Amino acid sequence: MKKNSFLGGAAISTIGIVVCKIIGLLYVIPFYAIIGVQGGALYSYAYSIYNMFLNLATSGIPVAMSKVVSEFNSLKYYFTKEQTFKIGLKIIGALSIIVFLILVIFAPQIAYLIIGDVKGGNSIQDVTMVIRVISIALIVVPFLSVSKGYLQGHKIMNVSSIANILEQIVRVIVIIAGSFLAINVFHTEISTAVGIAVFGATAGAIAAYFYVYDKIRKNKKDLNKDAKQTRDEAKITNKVIGKKIVFYALPFVVISVLQSAFTMVDVFTVVKSLASLGYTTAISENVLSVIATWGSKLNVIVMSVATGIITSLIPTIAASFAIKNYKDVNSKINQAIQTLLLITVPLSVGLSFMATDVWTVFYGYNELNISIFRILILSQIPLSVCSVMVNANQTMNNTKATIMALGLSVLAKICLNVPMMMLFDYIGMEAYYAPIVLNMIIDTTASLYLLRVVKKTTDINYLKSLRTFIKVILCTAIMVVSLSILNIFIPNVTTSRFMAILELILYGIIGMVIYFIVAYKSKTIDEILGPDFVNKFIMKFKKVLHK
Repeated sequence: MKKNSFLGGAAISTIGIVVCKIIGLLYVIPFYAIIGVQGGALYSYAYSIYNMFLNLATSGIPVAMSKVVSEFNSLKYYFTKEQTFKIGLKIIGALSIIVFLILVIFAPQIAYLIIGDVKGGNSIQDVTMVIRVISIALIVVPFLSVSKGYLQGHKIMNVSSIANILEQIVRVIVIIAGSFLAINVFHTEISTAVGIAVFGATAGAIAAYFYVYDKIRKNKKDLNKDAKQTRDEAKITNKVIGKKIVFYALPFVVISVLQSAFTMVDVFTVVKSLASLGYTTAISENVLSVIATWGSKLNVIVMSVATGIITSLIPTIAASFAIKNYKDVNSKINQAIQTLLLITVPLSVGLSFMATDVWTVFYGYNELNISIFRILILSQIPLSVCSVMVNANQTMNNTKATIMALGLSVLAKICLNVPMMMLFDYIGMEAYYAPIVLNMIIDTTASLYLLRVVKKTTDINYLKSLRTFIKVILCTAIMVVSLSILNIFIPNVTTSRFMAILELILYGIIGMVIYFIVAYKSKTIDEILGPDFVNKFIMKFKKVLHK
């Protein structure tokens, strides 16, 4: 276990995230084919509830652990650092048991809140069962998170990355093998197969925890586990350490829970509302599964760009903000927004244009699901901007404004989700588009508010970012027009998975080339990434070809 530099650690962490995302994206193809639409809806119920309660139990604690351990380590308070790890485990242990008991005891009530008296699909008993099964993971995952945070505090990133990949691999094996054997070999109910699949979260966490625990156990000496308490450290009580952990963790917990609450509102309202408006239970559950699970799996293609930008943006802003170099803070925020728009706008629009092929490749042809995904993927543009601004404000200690923005967003979602579906139905639009459109409106509003907060904090000028946004829209429009012309000669309406792959490759390459050429010729890329960026890229490409 060697310590990593900042750049090395960032690279290792990013590679780990990308590998996990790829595994998480690919497994849905066979899994969706095994459990079908109804099983997918049941799986969505379990994971939506699980993610909400997991955030409640773990969000912020690993970050706080990493920060406090790193702080005491730099002061050479090795005994106190180890006490921090022990106290962190006790805090997370208490939280995880409480959350686990809440889910197990109140699973029937939560299931009823999700589907109510709706008949013809998954039953309350089925939903109760999968919630209780996945709640077991809440006993293991929090301890894994704290252990990884402990190592990250020592600047040891590779163990966490390997643990993440191991966790994902074991989880996917249990999901695919378990659900396949349950349905095709033992001929059980779909609910049983989904129950086995959601147990994959526990199995993956156990495997990863034993790996991390083994690394910590074998490297006791290097991690200073035998350190003696110094005179200065004696003044730092367990109460002080506990307060420090909670103080660092609390803002992240609140923000994570608020972000998860968006999906929870859909889980509790979409199925019942659509059923009351005349949609069948099968369609209602299917819509929710697309919004909460299957479409979200594909949305990660766009959100991974935002995640990458956030990862590199936070330490840069933190360093400049600490010395009150607001000019550099403003420059980095503008560049982050521009880079985000340069990539996410054409990517989201392109995936929306090719929604038929994208959905067919991963899940098979389904006209209803394709129409939902076509709108859902566009919602990632305002969501990605909002995510970057949330993290930028949090880094600049604008925690109150961030929590207020997210809190009001959740309140708006709670108050308007059902009325919005009723409004869409009243004006003759499909009601299942309403939650997605509402998300886009709320995320846009929250982004504008957070942009204004940064403006008041650092007196930033967004004029250049606004000009870039207009240019990106025009470049994207030219790409879409070009693809529309191509669509006249080669329509992307196939129901065959093989043909969908070929069309996706063809349209993807042509779309990327057209957008890149237009963005380059209009100087959009030069304005964002610098005039030498493309030239350096071309030179490297020529060297590779020459070799």
